[in-house]
Amino acid sequence: MKIEGKKASIKASQKRVFDFLSDFNNYQQLMPEQIINWNSDVETCSFTIKGMADLGLKFARKEPSHLLELVPNGKSPVKFSLLIKLGPDILNEQNTTACVDVDADLNPMLAMIAKRPLENLANSITEQLNSVFQ
Repeated sequence: MKIEGKKASIKASQKRVFDFLSDFNNYQQLMPEQIINWNSDVETCSFTIKGMADLGLKFARKEPSHLLELVPNGKSPVKFSLLIKLGPDILNEQNTTACVDVDADLNPMLAMIAKRPLENLANSITEQLNSVFQ
């Protein structure tokens, strides 16, 4: 199942946004309210999704200033990845466009249950990024 998150225009340079996103200690402020028990260091994080599961994330790939790939770290009930894509804002070169895509390997039944929380996570990250760089 692939979910393409909403694009957002962030009021900061690509490098600044990328540097912020390259440290998991910054992600707590980007998470939806259903995320509890947050723990992080620069390269990994772990948390609980209320009423669902405990998860850990790590960086699988960092391509400076334009791409970060986050994958499960440790035991995960679902195989998935989050791809954070950054690009120049065509209307304002001082700004950055950001989008979070989710790619999850789910059976059809689990996909129905997980689709909304995964969409919420992807969109929350970009919406909160916008708030951080106001």
